Amino acid sequence: MNSMTINDLLAAMWRDYIRLNPQADRIARLFADRGEEVVNDHIALRTFNLPGIGIDVLAEPFVRGGYQPRGTYSFPNKKLVAKHFEAPGLPKVFVSELQVELFPPEVREMVTGLVAQMDPSLPERQDFCMVGRPWNLSYDVYTRLREASEYAAWVAAHGFRPNHFTVMVNALRTFQSLQQVNDFLEAQGFVLNDSGGKIKGSAAVLLEQSSVLANTIDVAFDDGIHPIPGCYYEFARRYPGPDGELYQGFVAASADRIFESTDRGQ
Repeated sequence: MNSMTINDLLAAMWRDYIRLNPQADRIARLFADRGEEVVNDHIALRTFNLPGIGIDVLAEPFVRGGYQPRGTYSFPNKKLVAKHFEAPGLPKVFVSELQVELFPPEVREMVTGLVAQMDPSLPERQDFCMVGRPWNLSYDVYTRLREASEYAAWVAAHGFRPNHFTVMVNALRTFQSLQQVNDFLEAQGFVLNDSGGKIKGSAAVLLEQSSVLANTIDVAFDDGIHPIPGCYYEFARRYPGPDGELYQGFVAASADRIFESTDRGQ
């Protein structure tokens, strides 16, 4: 895997993502049927802030492939921090991590117990960001984690893989606004995340975002197969800043609500 180019890795991540989120493939095909060429704005990854698997570890293959760190973000309500990385001509990569130490002891013990099962050499792989779940997990532990943090439960259940990809609305030719994209998606039967409104952000903060709710998918646990939320698809429209260039960062207040696209599935 160490011979993969950064483009190989990004393409493999997309293939892994649409296996868990077939609605994203369907949406991309619906856009293509309109003559659109979908441009990916960013990819998001989730992890825990534990030794050997934090933000910088997941970001390492991208940094080696030419990405550089840009913005840093904090989500105190969800006990998360994040960074985003950029490379010319490639989708941005947004990596967040759960601040495990801020949770009660039983939650910390469950999370550290999962991570302790990992092969310690796994984070050295170039495709670590899409290896999936590297530990055993019972549905009981999943549900107990979910009571404390949907984010913790998602990482526990799905492991290391893309949480979402994002359509860059600016690059679409047959839609003039994010609202038009949302109307199209709802007409096709997709359910939007309406936490904080269907459109998060505004032109005033230089970024508008929306997303469909995660697919509900069947996931194998130690004690059987259970339907849980998987991945989701996001849509972002960026606006030019004072320098005339499109804003490339993220708005924490909006991203905080976008995280909730995996709180329930469709």
